[in-house]
Amino acid sequence: MLQLNSIHHIAIICSDYEASKHFYTNILGLTVLSEIYRTERQSYKLDLALNGTYVVELFSFPNPPARTSRPEASGLRHLAFAVSDIDAAVQFLMEQNIIAEPIRIDEFTNKRFTFISDPDGLPIEFYEH
Repeated sequence: MLQLNSIHHIAIICSDYEASKHFYTNILGLTVLSEIYRTERQSYKLDLALNGTYVVELFSFPNPPARTSRPEASGLRHLAFAVSDIDAAVQFLMEQNIIAEPIRIDEFTNKRFTFISDPDGLPIEFYEH
């Protein structure tokens, strides 16, 4: 059997680099590990960490095609973050003019969760720990 140790990172391609960089760093609070502009690709590569752990690789490319998020399509569905207080998370998001879906309860774990969208419509889940 293949022995996996952990998820290394999640790669996201954005359509507006500055808007996505702002969202992931200033709104979600991820920290920049490195930022590289690759001239030959006309592309930024931004490595982001959560609590010191590398988690997101944000790319920009000229004119990337839109990806279907709704209706739900095959493939990676969403990115989820654990939070200690879902109410505080939703309040902070509202203060940033980001609309969260109504808080729901996971029918299997009885934990509370909600969703928002990143600047490109990628669903982001917040799941109460």
